[in-house]
Amino acid sequence: MAAEPPPPLEPSPLPMFPEEGFADKFLRKTRENPLVPLGCLCTVSVLVYGIICFKKGNTRRSQLMMRARVIAQGCTFAALLGGMAATAFKSRQ
Repeated sequence: MAAEPPPPLEPSPLPMFPEEGFADKFLRKTRENPLVPLGCLCTVSVLVYGIICFKKGNTRRSQLMMRARVIAQGCTFAALLGGMAATAFKSRQ
């Protein structure tokens, strides 16, 4: 007994947004995944503080801030992936 081939996969329709500017799109994306802009702000803040410490000659604090920056970047990336997964999961339902 031969099995039937699976039905073709049809992609889900993409959401349609009216013409929106940069500010509107930024606000919409921020509402969808608020942790990504927060993580970016945290990463930039730690980076700037690390550079300031480096310029002042406080190498120990500068090294600590660069390590904190890597951790903040990792958290931001995890938030980005989590938001993408949540959006994909929500669109399937």
